Amino acid sequence: MNRRTTLTGSLALLALLASACTGTGGSSKGADAKAPDDPSKVKGSLTVLTHRTDLVQDGTMKKYAAEFNETYPGVKVEFDGLTDYEGEVKIRMNTENYGDVLMIPAVVEKKDYPKFFASLGTKAERAAKYRFTDYSTVDGKVYGQSPVGVVPGFIYNKRVWSEAGVTDWPTTPAEFLDDLKAIRSKTDAVPYYTNFKDMWPLTQWTNVNGSVGCDPHATTKLAEGDPWAEGADLRVGDTLLHDIVRGGLAEKDPTTTNWEGSKPKLAKGEIATMWLGSWAVVQMRDAAKQAGADPADIGFMPFPAQRDGTFCAVTSPDYQQAVNVNSDNKEAARAWIDWFTDKSGYAEANLALSPLKDAPLPAVLEPYEKAGVKLLDLEDSKGAEVKSLDNRSEVGIYKPDYRQELVDLARGARKGGLDDYLGGLGERWAEARSALGS
Repeated sequence: MNRRTTLTGSLALLALLASACTGTGGSSKGADAKAPDDPSKVKGSLTVLTHRTDLVQDGTMKKYAAEFNETYPGVKVEFDGLTDYEGEVKIRMNTENYGDVLMIPAVVEKKDYPKFFASLGTKAERAAKYRFTDYSTVDGKVYGQSPVGVVPGFIYNKRVWSEAGVTDWPTTPAEFLDDLKAIRSKTDAVPYYTNFKDMWPLTQWTNVNGSVGCDPHATTKLAEGDPWAEGADLRVGDTLLHDIVRGGLAEKDPTTTNWEGSKPKLAKGEIATMWLGSWAVVQMRDAAKQAGADPADIGFMPFPAQRDGTFCAVTSPDYQQAVNVNSDNKEAARAWIDWFTDKSGYAEANLALSPLKDAPLPAVLEPYEKAGVKLLDLEDSKGAEVKSLDNRSEVGIYKPDYRQELVDLARGARKGGLDDYLGGLGERWAEARSALGS
């Protein structure tokens, strides 16, 4: 895969995994995967399931395994790269054979983690060293660890923005719209590109949650209130997306967009801006090199909102590695996760945010660091509740459908007004909260 995998899920898949909990999958041969005391005594063979098929195919994962063996010579590591990772793994999880180490599929409900994965330790001990522990904590124990983190922001072509006379980051949605209008009038670039047809880029807009209000408890607010209430983060973000399209500041026909094609276009300045995340900076710079453009033209800016004069951006984990609760090689599996997280250099190689709290920020976030952007690690104790509400309401804040409808509304392909549309989403969310007793 060449993009960060977005969260997916459906009631059908959840039902499938729920049935697995009462079948052969989910049995317990010991719930903890303890860290080894003596690397020389750790033995076993590991199968590591991964969505990074590109790194398996080009030999990068094999190199990681060789470096791992310098510390753990008694462990043999093999990789199983899966193109349709979510689809393949949820089928395998009907049995006990879903690798020794795997990335936790988005379809598995958080409350079910102990049925499928071995504990890596308590939240108290792991949170002192690592980011993102909340995302896989159940009853005080942690069941997964992401090797990388990401930060949301606008990928933009600095040369195009400068040609339009814009050199400072906008601090409000209104300023952002004015800047896009300047790009439209003073350059030949498409001011903003939705990537509507590929769908998944639209889900990235959910990452405005927390970034707008600079609130580490933004996920809790989703669980306890209306995400589209006046001034709420998702309403601010969705309104901006609507106004961009409504104002003719996006591509003329969103149904013809192309993700792979958009990368060289942004690199060359044919597209000015896209809302994605820090993971995309490397891809855009690589596209610039391949297109004969200047990689230094690729910039990264936070959402146009400030709290007390400061920009904020939330951090979030990518897939989280976990140990199969049924594995006969839990100690070796735990050794792999610890080594890959702490020692492999995977985060640095991908210019990603390290899960280690004391690690320096990656080079792609230097603009954020220089501008004093505040990075927020969201408290995720109610993350599972939010996903349940999302499934029950059928809104899909982690899916592209409702924002495709929002874009269609903005471009006149769908009848209705913005307030009524967002209000309807809020009503469905409230009904789900009532039904679930939230």
